[in-house]
Amino acid sequence: MAGPENSSSAPERRSSLSRERRGAFRCALVLASADRLSPVRVLIATCTVDYSGRLSAHLDLAKRVIMVKSDGSVLIHSDGGSYKPLNWMNAPCTVTTQLLEEGEEMDGVTEVWTVQAAKTDDRLVIRIFDVVADVAEDLGVDPGLVKDGVETHLQELLAEQVPQILGDGWELVRREFPTPVGPVDLMVTDPSGANVAIEVKRRGGIDGVDQLTRYLSLLDRDPFIKDLRGIFAAQEISKQARILAEDRGIRCLILDYDAMRGFDDPESRLF
Repeated sequence: MAGPENSSSAPERRSSLSRERRGAFRCALVLASADRLSPVRVLIATCTVDYSGRLSAHLDLAKRVIMVKSDGSVLIHSDGGSYKPLNWMNAPCTVTTQLLEEGEEMDGVTEVWTVQAAKTDDRLVIRIFDVVADVAEDLGVDPGLVKDGVETHLQELLAEQVPQILGDGWELVRREFPTPVGPVDLMVTDPSGANVAIEVKRRGGIDGVDQLTRYLSLLDRDPFIKDLRGIFAAQEISKQARILAEDRGIRCLILDYDAMRGFDDPESRLF
């Protein structure tokens, strides 16, 4: 009788441990999605990932890196593919753990995370099996990217020449307008008084569009900022970045650095 009794109690112990872990994960994940100052969390674990939304995608069981950033965004990386994640969910989103379905625990699943976008039907379901490492660390306030001389000068020149470049009625609000994840280069207003955030790059790529998208998402939550739009300004903008920006409702603006430097150059005047 001892054998069967022990075998029946083992699942009970596993179930109890699973419930405890679910509670711990749930608490940590809710904090990660609700508080931008919460620690960044990085897991190395075997997992499967299912995405549903505008399309559907599935990642089979494999060992991956799962990152929950302090702004709430979630990224799944493999040991390949350069810097790009295999799948991700931008903030704002919520991350919750779900009760295991019948048979999942027997299959080795220890956690099921559901990552739900706040404004769309996009969803990630991450089934976690073996956890190799689980680290949480508060990275503090990042000083931001130090721009090279040309990029900084472009920002300065655009700030000085807002109406000349963007048109009559456009006005500068301020440079380095603060957001919770770093300052956006310029905040201006258009002739109707609507706010426009501008990110300036020397060479505009997808990373820059993503950066501006994060700024816009956070600024859009500010009740004092109305009718917010974005402009992605650069000396050159890649085709992929332009397509992504236009898809997100962001205007692209090509900056002529030489013309901007000579805009008020006395030596270039005829009189």
